[in-house]
Amino acid sequence: MKVLALESSAKAVSVAVCENGMVLAQGYQHTGLTHSVTMMPLLENMLEKASIKLEDCDIIAVAAGPGSFTGLRIGVSAAKGLAWALDKPCCGVSTLEAMAENGRSFEGTVICAMDARRQQIYNAIFTCHEGELTRQCEDRAVALEVVAEELKNDPAPKLVLGDGAALCCEYLNGHGVPCRMAPPQLRFQQAAGVALVAQRMAEEGRTVSAQELTPIYLRLSQAERERLEKGLPLTVEGK
Repeated sequence: MKVLALESSAKAVSVAVCENGMVLAQGYQHTGLTHSVTMMPLLENMLEKASIKLEDCDIIAVAAGPGSFTGLRIGVSAAKGLAWALDKPCCGVSTLEAMAENGRSFEGTVICAMDARRQQIYNAIFTCHEGELTRQCEDRAVALEVVAEELKNDPAPKLVLGDGAALCCEYLNGHGVPCRMAPPQLRFQQAAGVALVAQRMAEEGRTVSAQELTPIYLRLSQAERERLEKGLPLTVEGK
């Protein structure tokens, strides 16, 4: 099973093709350029250099959230377009679960943290034992004090991943929860992780059509929050 994966949930953008758990090709860019400009050329170049045809891919996967609202929309829209044109099933993968794949060689507690602003992080916690990841909580937007309280009695070594790793690590260490950040090359989410999670989802029958694929934001956008604060409905129609 070949899985084509897209990742645009944060500042970096990446693409990958995996087959049966092995990465066949990947491309990564973290230059601050807009994902809408970089993603498709990155994908086309990767496929060309690897001599892989789009139609040979069985699943189109994307990091569906949480993450940057704009980044998620770009990635999900690209995945929907590819899946629609190729008539392929999709997998909308948890950004945090895909990120946790970078911690598979760690023995202990893996803490995924993305900066969600407003004094919160997007977070999920996993335990990793002998290369197997076990989820301990659902994806969430949560205050750091909640994470610290949950982990204060956890004796296992702790590794923090994500663009919120520095923020999270500083807070946890300062509140009696020893932890360390993953090295830079493993700290941030990548499309290969999305592909690996998507393969498991596909094997379990958890795919969707291009029409059904949607981003997972976890909380309202700034514009939606401002409308609610003004007593206005979320949409013009009030729906």
